[in-house]
Formats: sequence, structure tokens, C-alpha cells
Amino acid sequence: MSEELLPNYRIRRGSTLDRALLVKFMQRTYQEAFPQQDFSHLARTVEQYFSRETPLWWVDFVEVEQEEAPEAGGESNSKLGVSPSLPSSSPIAGLWVGNAIDQVQGDRHAHIFLLYVVPEHRRQGIGTALMRYVENWARARGDHQIGLQVFQTNTAALNLYNQLGYETQSLWMVKSLHPYKYD
Repeated sequence: MSEELLPNYRIRRGSTLDRALLVKFMQRTYQEAFPQQDFSHLARTVEQYFSRETPLWWVDFVEVEQEEAPEAGGESNSKLGVSPSLPSSSPIAGLWVGNAIDQVQGDRHAHIFLLYVVPEHRRQGIGTALMRYVENWARARGDHQIGLQVFQTNTAALNLYNQLGYETQSLWMVKSLHPYKYD
């Protein structure tokens, strides 16, 4: 079952059968940020964390085609004169959400593992609509916050999250450890 997310875009719940597609979307988003890396290991992440308790939603693009004008005296099948065609074979966006525990308060809350929109459909409001969708979903289940991680170099995502009221709560810091060389 799907519902309209935006005009020409429908959102539907994914299933655990969508593991391969989820891996593909994860690899695409990371590949954009780090084109020289191999992200085949993301399949293990999906295998470990994807379940019925970590919902996945897909967004499909649905073309709206103009119906031919009705014959004289006839009526159109659609009041608006448009009819949706079948969605494309592959979704154009994905949203995967898990659970996290707030380390200060101890409360469970939603955590966005993946929000990805294919480049051809960006700047159409899909990311914003997906964020509002997941916020409503999280409120309905009683969450008081949503967490996510975003790379500092992903300025488009940072701008979106800032515009939607997300704030930096902590910084995730890493240090590369190189093997010791013994002389």
C-alpha cells in the first residue's frame, strides 16, 4: 500500500525482502561522498541491523499523463483529466530508520540510518517531505527526538537538516591508527 508523498511521488513501506536494494542505495550514497572507496561491506551492516523493527520506506516516481479529451458528449474517466502511470521499476528515494538510546536521558528514539534521493530527483522537496514523514511517524510512536549522522562535507544535507531545526548535539571524532613499524 502506498500513499502520496508529493505530487508525482508515492511513498510505500519496504520489507525485509528489500535487503539487496537497501544495500544498493547505501552504497550509492557513500560512493557519492567517497568515490574511491569500496563499500561492499555495507551488506554486513544491512544484514546485522535491518529487521521488521527498523522500518524502510521507498519513494516511487509516478508519471502523470494527460488523458485524451473526451469525445463530444462523452465523459473523461478522471475529473482532473490526468491519470497516473505505473511507478518506475526502481524507487527514486529511500529512508531507513532504526532505534537509538539517548545517552543523556536514556530514552529510545528514532535514528535515521539512510536518507537517499537519486540525483535526478533532488531539489524537488523529497528530502524535506521524507523528514516530515519520519518525524510524524516517530511522534506517533512516542519518540521525543530523532537522531542522525551526516558527513561534514555533505553541505546539502547539512543545510536541509539545519532548515528543519536539527542541531548538533555531539561530534563523532575518529583517529586513524596506522600499524606500528618495528625496526
